[in-house]
Amino acid sequence: MPRKLVRIITVLFVLAALLALCALVMAQGAAQGGGQGRGGGGGRGPQAPPLLMTTTAFEDGGVIADKFTQKAGPMAVSPELKWSQVPMGTQSFVLLMHDPEPVLQKSSKTDILHWLAWNIPATSTGLPEGVQQGELPDGTRQLSLRGAGYMGPGAPAGPYHHYTFELYALDTKLDIPQPAQGGNAAEIRGKVVDAMDGHVLGKAVLVGRFHQ
Repeated sequence: MPRKLVRIITVLFVLAALLALCALVMAQGAAQGGGQGRGGGGGRGPQAPPLLMTTTAFEDGGVIADKFTQKAGPMAVSPELKWSQVPMGTQSFVLLMHDPEPVLQKSSKTDILHWLAWNIPATSTGLPEGVQQGELPDGTRQLSLRGAGYMGPGAPAGPYHHYTFELYALDTKLDIPQPAQGGNAAEIRGKVVDAMDGHVLGKAVLVGRFHQ
């Protein structure tokens, strides 16, 4: 076979190999990330900002002012709470305030429920200071371990207890009525938590400390 023909055949084989290699690389790239921006599953759009909750009653992690605690006796009022960056599709909010210390210290199997409010309207941007007890005109329903609304912190002298405020944005309203006076707070809390399952769009947390 003439040398010139051998060279031509060799060049053709090399070109074919290079083309095959390029095709393989392109195919791998498409499989790993070629669908980004076109719904191919490889890309992720901008992440929504997290739900935020703030209060003027205390700094997050700080000491709760006495006026919001059982030091103020029956005059104790609930703190003002505000929230922002609400997730799209929110239909209502649930607010849970509890003292987890008994469980953490293994002195009890349950924590202490200080406030549970549900069906807070989706249009709400917070709760004012001194929320009245019972079902509110806007449809908000609430209770605590001792009544139909906010119960201030009352930890005895000793280590600080960490009172945790949790705000949940839900994609639904909860079909749980305002309990009658003296209703079982633990039972209602369980129903609210169960009804929230699968409907939470966002969560925000604040922690305040207190002891007598």
